[in-house]
Amino acid sequence: MFAIIKAATSACLLLATMTVPITGASASDQPILDAVEANGAAQLQLLEATVNQNSGTLNVEGVRAVGKIYARELEDIGFTVRWIDMPETMARGGHLVAERNFGEGPNLLLIGHLDTVFEPDSPFQRFERDGDTVRGPGVTDMKGGNAVVIYAMRALIEAEAIKGGKVTIFFTGDEESAGNPLAEARKDLIAAGKAADYALNFEGGSAEGAVVGRRGSSKWKLEVTGKRAHSSGIFGDDSGAGAAFEMARILNRFYGEVRGPHGLTFNPGMVVAGSTIAPVGSAGAVTVSGKDNVIAETAMASGGLRFMNDTQLRAAQALMQGIVEDSLPHTQATITFEDRYPAMELTKANEALLDRLNAVHARLGLDPAKSFPPEKRGAADISFVAPYVASMDGLGVAGTGSHTVEEEMDLGSLQQATRRTALLVADLLGGDLPQ
Repeated sequence: MFAIIKAATSACLLLATMTVPITGASASDQPILDAVEANGAAQLQLLEATVNQNSGTLNVEGVRAVGKIYARELEDIGFTVRWIDMPETMARGGHLVAERNFGEGPNLLLIGHLDTVFEPDSPFQRFERDGDTVRGPGVTDMKGGNAVVIYAMRALIEAEAIKGGKVTIFFTGDEESAGNPLAEARKDLIAAGKAADYALNFEGGSAEGAVVGRRGSSKWKLEVTGKRAHSSGIFGDDSGAGAAFEMARILNRFYGEVRGPHGLTFNPGMVVAGSTIAPVGSAGAVTVSGKDNVIAETAMASGGLRFMNDTQLRAAQALMQGIVEDSLPHTQATITFEDRYPAMELTKANEALLDRLNAVHARLGLDPAKSFPPEKRGAADISFVAPYVASMDGLGVAGTGSHTVEEEMDLGSLQQATRRTALLVADLLGGDLPQ
């Protein structure tokens, strides 16, 4: 497959390797860095081949096709590869897992994902290069990060720099839209996290920072009923307040009483009220009917809830539940919650991983990486394993425009991210286990 990718790639990409002076590298680092540089053109060819293969989350065959490209790359460097199918009813492609045991030592989990947000009907489908910038669906989110993982491992193996430990590479097929039930979609990833001593995720990145904490994500849905009657009787003993006012009361108290803790947000993304509300399809659309002179009989609001840790989530949910139960006359309301992504809580073990990364930065002549504020980071696959293992994210390539047709990557960041990943992996496999 490696030769096929070469043949399918334009010859100009063979000049893609970008040499950057390394000022503080040790003698043991240099063979690794040399291997990263020697493979730069082939790494870019792999990125082009995978970007040009559509793998929108719902394109099951496309996701599997990208998985096959990576599988051949990983088998070529000695990994044992397996594919985890998801239930057919989930309509998701599945996950790629590659493992190699190098002997006694730590267990390292490297995480990426195969899918993108661009389905086959998107106009954004092809890899393009313009000088030091490459564009295409998934170049940063996250086929660039996947290429970093594979070619960091290739460099370490070619340089014979790994003396022990086990490496598990886990590329999910539905990160952009996780399949339901979520427990089934992520059970294998969670199991891999529980077995690991360290977990690294390659979702975006830059030399300036890394992610050692990020918020979790939950959903909530508020459903309200009132007494349908002529609007002239609203607030009366027989008619009550109506569903619309009851929903407004609840949302206003959410704003005043639940809002406040650092990093906690809850957004009512959809709010409707009227005589009847009926769902349309499965994408969240509804139809609503009513009249100006009729008291709303039903109301509904739904949204997301973001939180810094599980304690903060449960406290917010309890407050919201209590507010909902304090009903206005002739109304009734219920709220339901659906937990999605747990928080990647900022821990000492995660901060210690950042220290290890910054030791690598010093050897590469880079400024220390700072921790991105957890409250500004969204949910990601690393969140599912973070409760069980020392974790860090943001180790992929640098770019802009993710999830848009303007997605692009800084070409220099591809090798920079690969260099720091290779040295970090070598250090983690040869170092002390986290406490």
